[in-house]
Amino acid sequence: MKNIKTLGELKQSGYQSKSIKVELRDNLIENIKNKVTTFDGIHGYENTVIPELERAILSRHNINLLGLRGQAKTRLARMMVNLLDEYIPVVEGSEINDDPLQPISRFATELIAEKGDNTPITWLHRNERFAEKLATPDVTVADIIGDVDPIKAANLKLSYADDRVIHYGMIPRANRCIFVINELPDLQARIQVALFNILQEGDIQIRGFKLRLPLDMQFVFTANPEDYTNRGSIVTPLKDRIGSQILTHYPDNVDTARTITAQEARLDDRQSEAIHIPDLAKDLLEQISFEARESEYVDVKSGVSARMSITAFQNLLSTAERRALLNGDTNTSVRLSDFTGIIPAITGKVELVYEGEQEGADFVANALLDSAIKTLFPRYFPKVEKLQKQDEETPYDDLISWFFNSDGFELLDNLTDADYKAKLNEVTPLDTLLADYQPDIEKEDVYFEKEFILWGLTQFKKLSKYRYSEGLQFQDPYGSFINGL
Repeated sequence: MKNIKTLGELKQSGYQSKSIKVELRDNLIENIKNKVTTFDGIHGYENTVIPELERAILSRHNINLLGLRGQAKTRLARMMVNLLDEYIPVVEGSEINDDPLQPISRFATELIAEKGDNTPITWLHRNERFAEKLATPDVTVADIIGDVDPIKAANLKLSYADDRVIHYGMIPRANRCIFVINELPDLQARIQVALFNILQEGDIQIRGFKLRLPLDMQFVFTANPEDYTNRGSIVTPLKDRIGSQILTHYPDNVDTARTITAQEARLDDRQSEAIHIPDLAKDLLEQISFEARESEYVDVKSGVSARMSITAFQNLLSTAERRALLNGDTNTSVRLSDFTGIIPAITGKVELVYEGEQEGADFVANALLDSAIKTLFPRYFPKVEKLQKQDEETPYDDLISWFFNSDGFELLDNLTDADYKAKLNEVTPLDTLLADYQPDIEKEDVYFEKEFILWGLTQFKKLSKYRYSEGLQFQDPYGSFINGL
């Protein structure tokens, strides 16, 4: 097809024009029949968002993706490009991608009337058929629809009554394309009103011109829930003209969140090869986001983006990498104490309520880490009961006694791997706990889980943890006081 250069050749080839919505629908039908995954790399939406999106495409609807930040709304819209035909013919020189068989602009109709079957055509690849605009309060009707261009009128010596003086905006120039408007509520109401005709009748009006351009568009809008943003809302008549509104959501389990983070983190190969990441560390990292979405300190209406886990994962590995570089170690493993390095990735990604602002972003970030440890601890080790009989034995008695009879236990942040392991090996009751409750643990994960036990017991008030500039100190909460007496 790409070898066809004129309108006459296009007619002889038997090419049939179709609207973009029919094009998307037909190609989706083929994908479904052939078991081809259209939205590859989107995880957690297999039984919720993707079926709804496919139904909307089959219905030839304009679509609004409604959800909190970091829920892959824009990515879904961009992936719809894969459902377009690889190439489509366009009248050469057309500003609005005129279909040679169904021209709509004055330029294209006059050119075809003049040259007939010799009208030159070009081919537009599907990757060029995607246009995107971030809605901001300063967007004007001229930006997205068009306006009269006085310079063009002067250069062509045309009257302002001649429609050739029109300068087309983004939407007409995206004719036969997917057009995405991100953060639709931020678009001023009067600009949203300008979209009514385009969505319903498919035409545009510019400065009173009696101009009918039956544009062929697939609109996709993205928006946060209206009760979150105070900057504006989607006007009701516009919502009425959008065929399908699809609610997106965050991952509903840690495994899905881990898959997303691993896919999006884009690590340096040297980090991937030199740093071992225990499975428990990956679970803990994702659990922090789950805790944030339920925290009393975090504004749940603003959401907690999946980007928080991704950037925190990158920071976690960089913390381990930096430590290894300082110590001259060629390989290392992530430690639980390395999680202090992810605090900057959390503080910039969560929007705090008043109570959180009062406590401070660093406090909230550390509290989320502590909550995540407390949530995961009973899944790996016996639950620590709040109340127990005085003489009742617990699995942690030997460990607590070890701390009761010691002067404290310090773990410095930048210990070499050898010193780190030797330090944890001093706490011999940890070996018994791992042998009893995690007998199948991977050898590389042993020391992370040893540290995890210590952090976990501090969350249940069985040990105390103190942070100072160079590391952490664990103590029996009462033993040091009694020994002092």
